[in-house]
Amino acid sequence: MISLRGVTKLYGTVIGVNDVSVDLGAGAYGLLGPNGAGKTTFLGLVTGQLRPSMGKVRVFGERPFFNPRVLRRIGLCPASDITERAMSARDWVRYLVRLSGFTPAAAALRADRTLEQVGLGEAARRPLSTLSKGMRQRAKLAGAIAHDPDLLVLDEPFDGLDPVARHELVSLVRRWARSRSLLVASHLLHEVEALDAGLAVILGGRLVASGTVEEVRRLIDTLPSEVRVVCDAPRRLAEMACASPEADAVRFVGTDTFVVDTRAPVALAERIGAAASAEGILVRELVPGDRSLEGIFGRLVQIHRGEAS
Repeated sequence: MISLRGVTKLYGTVIGVNDVSVDLGAGAYGLLGPNGAGKTTFLGLVTGQLRPSMGKVRVFGERPFFNPRVLRRIGLCPASDITERAMSARDWVRYLVRLSGFTPAAAALRADRTLEQVGLGEAARRPLSTLSKGMRQRAKLAGAIAHDPDLLVLDEPFDGLDPVARHELVSLVRRWARSRSLLVASHLLHEVEALDAGLAVILGGRLVASGTVEEVRRLIDTLPSEVRVVCDAPRRLAEMACASPEADAVRFVGTDTFVVDTRAPVALAERIGAAASAEGILVRELVPGDRSLEGIFGRLVQIHRGEAS
């Protein structure tokens, strides 16, 4: 569905994305990264808004830039708010559907049906200036899906929403993605988890990992993690920890803390806890490396910044 080969995008001397190569087949994907990581540039390249400075971008096998055949198959919900506020949500979505080549009558039917689907109802007849941000987000989503695209691209679609609106829109997008492909840019990992999406992690303009959640977990499992221990006999307990086959190295922090590098943090933490109990050593803190999606992302950030071995 999406293929990038050696893609770099420059804004003068500023690098938006740097030598990115990736293949994403049909399905749902979350493009993860902190603000400024290059997510919006990546989406701009995929949706034909930007031309790469170097490399090749292909969507559905074709160049997306200035290509109506590809662009008609993409629905885009940008991060920016709707700037047109005088129109009603209904007229605005109808206008977007007309841009995709539909007749006025067909555009009206599609717009009305989709606005009901996203939960706007009668509010769709009101001027956009009178709608809350959550309602405008719903209108943006309706504008992105009303022409029935093959690929839906969402840039921070749930940002700034209250918990109820966030839950409702996540559920809507998840249902929609069961029969279509989806690419969601977000810095919130739980949103991607809720969408049952694969992962593509971008940091500093580089794609540092991609695949299913399980594949990225396996990638992280091959890298050293840590077990942090705070106790009243750190050197004695550290000697026992180093005797474990799961321990790679140990270092001391202050007078009561040691950290063990390991590729099996949970198993090592259990061994340390058992040893401390058997020896009567008081342990105030025993923390294995985080293997949650949040922990995986934090680990990738550390590796990218050179803070982890």
